[in-house]
Amino acid sequence: MAREFKMPDVGEGLTEAEILKWYVQPGDTVEDGQVVCEVETAKAAVELPIPFDGVVKELRFPEGTTVDVGQVIIAVEVAGDAPEPAAPAVPEPAEESAAPQARQPVLVGYGVAESSTKRRARKGAPAANGVAPAANGSAAQVAGAPVAPAAQGTAAPAANGAAAPAADGAAVPGAHGVAAAVGAQRPLAKPPVRKLAKDLGVDLAAVIPSSPDGIITREDVHAAVAPAPEVPAQTPAPAQTSAQVIAPVPAAPAESYDGVRETRVPVKGVRKATAQAMIGSAFTAPHVTEFVTIDVTRTMKLVEELRADKDMAGLRVNPLLLIAKALLVAIKRNPEVNAAWDEGQDGKAEIVQKHYVNLGIAAATPRGLIVPNIKDAHAKTLPELASALGELVATAREGRTSPGAMQGGTVTITNVGVFGVDTGTPILNPGESAILAVGAIKLQPWVHKGKVKPRQVMTLALSFDHRLVDGELGSKVLADVAAVLERPKRLITWA
Repeated sequence: MAREFKMPDVGEGLTEAEILKWYVQPGDTVEDGQVVCEVETAKAAVELPIPFDGVVKELRFPEGTTVDVGQVIIAVEVAGDAPEPAAPAVPEPAEESAAPQARQPVLVGYGVAESSTKRRARKGAPAANGVAPAANGSAAQVAGAPVAPAAQGTAAPAANGAAAPAADGAAVPGAHGVAAAVGAQRPLAKPPVRKLAKDLGVDLAAVIPSSPDGIITREDVHAAVAPAPEVPAQTPAPAQTSAQVIAPVPAAPAESYDGVRETRVPVKGVRKATAQAMIGSAFTAPHVTEFVTIDVTRTMKLVEELRADKDMAGLRVNPLLLIAKALLVAIKRNPEVNAAWDEGQDGKAEIVQKHYVNLGIAAATPRGLIVPNIKDAHAKTLPELASALGELVATAREGRTSPGAMQGGTVTITNVGVFGVDTGTPILNPGESAILAVGAIKLQPWVHKGKVKPRQVMTLALSFDHRLVDGELGSKVLADVAAVLERPKRLITWA
């Protein structure tokens, strides 16, 4: 009797997740608490542990598939309940073989797939009877790798390169009565090759492996996307894959990239959630953005002094740390800005005043933009804030940010200056009242003490929800941040 493990709700209300990687395969033994796969929700990548012991019977979905919460993703034979191996089947006479018979499990821990989809023949794969010639010419059973018969009218290549007669689609009994067709199976390829195929938009099921063992290599993937020497004028369009690559016409212009004119990438995971959130925020909260350009030379000098301070040894000290502290000081001086708008179930809107600051830091990752936040940032000392910032950035870069770390934010900082950008008009993170965009710090001519001198200059932009924050309050907050960064000693006098 098999137990089924369903896709859990790992993100508090999320409805789907994409399977990034399987850590187990059919036939593997698993234990309670063992991680069996990694999935990506709209908020983060999460590893899923199996809640019971047993032997993996079936993986219901391949890597790269988006699965709804509640769907079964893996079936496991519970320890002690695995079925007994089926007795060897005796081939029936030809006139009686037409009657449908019940399909039996191939091996202990391997189930018969429900799908009738036939797997393509691999180069160097065993013939239709499931027996591959061994090195000495004798027949050797391929354990755990039944081969689907070739389509009617085609020939399946034998191990010696000769074409073997095609099957008619019916299961052919092998040396041990093993059925030849067990449904579609997952193509064999290593994780780096799977990632390459995903990036290039190649369906691994359509790639013919060149190695004798049937494993798809990087060269096979590149060969699959290489343009054919001649393309007939009426060549039918290929079936759309998860990331469809539009092949070039024979006379491709010189400006095409590596022979590929267009690539279509499905919008899912974090990028899909971000797009939906930004649309909802932009068309729900009336945005106002204000700008200020300031001299941050003193702040940059303080950064260098803090880096040399033994109390900050081993901590991440940079301008963003002092900008974050300046924003927290500005919020303390103008607490009304730290609020949220609640429409209410009875239609009576309320402003929810927050007496804590969960400071969000927008982070660009390979999976898309995420905004984890530092819980209770207002109560942290400068070394504690530096430690939290360093941990937040490192976790985001590794793709290990938890869903909880991205919930409950109140205000956010986005540092566009790291890309050399002066400033921008950022969109509010949904449910938050303000977002501060930090521009690049550049050496520019500046009037200082009545003389034009080269100074470190930057531009700040503050976007805020005009339902919560009027122009006066927003201007005070931005002006206070600027004042602290111009004269960082205010971190002491205003704190």
